[in-house]
Amino acid sequence: MATEGPVTCRVQVAEHPRLLKLKEIFNSKFGSIPKFYVRAPGRVNIIGEHIDYCGYSVLPMAVEQDMLIAVEPVKTHTLQLANTNPLYPDFSTGTNNIQIDKTKPLWHNYFLCGFKGIQEHFGLSDLAGMNCLVDGTIPPSSGLSSSSALVCCAGLVTLTVLGMNLSKVELAEICAKSERYIGTEGGGMDQSISFLAEEGTAKLIEFSPLRATDVKLPSGAVFVIANSCVEMNKAATSHFNIRVMECRLAAKLLAKYKSLQWDKVLRLEEVQTNLGVSLEEMLLIIEDALHPEPYSPEEVCRCLGISLQELQTKILSPNTQDVLVFKLYQRAKHVYSEAARVLQFKKICEEAPDNMVQLLGELMNQSHESCRDMYECSCPELDQLVDICRTFGAQGSRLTGAGWGGCTVSLVPADKLPSFLANVQEAYYQSGDRCLAPEKQSLFATKPGGGALVFLEA
Repeated sequence: MATEGPVTCRVQVAEHPRLLKLKEIFNSKFGSIPKFYVRAPGRVNIIGEHIDYCGYSVLPMAVEQDMLIAVEPVKTHTLQLANTNPLYPDFSTGTNNIQIDKTKPLWHNYFLCGFKGIQEHFGLSDLAGMNCLVDGTIPPSSGLSSSSALVCCAGLVTLTVLGMNLSKVELAEICAKSERYIGTEGGGMDQSISFLAEEGTAKLIEFSPLRATDVKLPSGAVFVIANSCVEMNKAATSHFNIRVMECRLAAKLLAKYKSLQWDKVLRLEEVQTNLGVSLEEMLLIIEDALHPEPYSPEEVCRCLGISLQELQTKILSPNTQDVLVFKLYQRAKHVYSEAARVLQFKKICEEAPDNMVQLLGELMNQSHESCRDMYECSCPELDQLVDICRTFGAQGSRLTGAGWGGCTVSLVPADKLPSFLANVQEAYYQSGDRCLAPEKQSLFATKPGGGALVFLEA
């Protein structure tokens, strides 16, 4: 897996309605036909929320919803981007000196992240241009990773146009790094599963070094995704980056408390590894080292023995420099307990006890409670949707993705699925006090899908 590149397959476009439609729209838009197509899936994170950027393993699976791009390389040095969704306007730019505006998370900037990531990895300038038509079936701002799928798709498009090769792992690492051009200090889960996913299995994704291990999910239950219809764009708010910085500060204070070289520490996982203790022991250390009351920037500076200017310029990201309070105890507690839940989840899947679905559901419920209370990344609609899902038969239900909106994922016994879907549809999407656009109402059972692909016309 470490050296294998993304799969390229030949298809009869006429036999694939979506590819055929994309080809026709491309032709009407650019007056030519695509040379190839690239697909990158979205993902649902089953458990392990907000811990990838802290260095801990996560447990996602790819979903069938995806980003699909039709591509034609051209001799000019111009990148022309169009989208089948009229809400996303056309965009054109030169291929050299790509500029990505962090203040405006516009759709085309995610494509530019993937393009620029590959360009910089190979140290290339003077790239030939391309015409690209993007078609997405992942609901935007839903927590199913539409933006990362677009970054991954763009990275694979650029690699294919260049005629160069990289492994799936290398592509995932480049795309994870390049998405930060948009200003989001994320981990690498979304990009990793988009490239490393395989049909029929979830994956335990580990970092440093990046690797993926198959996790066989229970056969007697299905995972159901429900969109709360509250949109959350990670790059448009500072919620996400504040949490990343709170975890970074918590790691530094814990390292200082334990006489480690705190200025070299960035992630909570590094503290645990350097101390050589268990996750459970880290939870006990938090109780001694951090207080539950929020920390002011001044108190953080006193604890670390640094100036406010050093804190702002050397540790915090640009859009978190004016934050007045940091909840370090709560964030660290969530991360270490959630990291432990991921490992327990994998262990239960491997051992497959008779009450497996119930045990996995309990871990998912604990995860939601920690996200809601300790990490404060839920919202009233997500909490209500989780309660509704549990009421109508889900063994476990939790927010998935960054939170503050987006989707829930629920573990539902297979025999309860039809009644579950009907009841949740009525209770959440058709309740009298909620007016939801039909195109945003999405409630569906899902199974693990495959990873990124390149399609060539046969």
